[in-house]
Amino acid sequence: MSTLYSTTVNAVGGRSGTVKSDDGLLELPLALPQKLGGKGDATNPEQLFAAGYAACFGNAVIHVTRNKDQKVKDDDITVVATVGMSPNDAGGFGLTVALDVTIVGVSQAVAEDAVAEAHLACPYSNAVKGNIDVKITVEAQP
Repeated sequence: MSTLYSTTVNAVGGRSGTVKSDDGLLELPLALPQKLGGKGDATNPEQLFAAGYAACFGNAVIHVTRNKDQKVKDDDITVVATVGMSPNDAGGFGLTVALDVTIVGVSQAVAEDAVAEAHLACPYSNAVKGNIDVKITVEAQP
């Protein structure tokens, strides 16, 4: 399989450091969230993961409807991703994900079918399959 796209991000200092992409477009300070004992004055890895998953999943819905009668356009879909972190049984930590998907201009049945198909196509969904519990809710606004 040929790689369609790749990127490189350098992280220095862990959760209290910085991240910077090789092209310089992403450059952010990181901070441990206040709920985990940190300052909380910068973004954190869970927020970055939630942002990436939400954007990618929304595009997957657009992609899977591209050749269908009822296409989902960019402005028709909103994905709210909630990423949680909790201790696991091995003494480490695990993530949970909830995706709340709203699609304008289609029926509930069409929205549910598109989201189910997108969950099979989305690179994030495929990456976490079997490792992270992903709960998806779908709301159509015809």
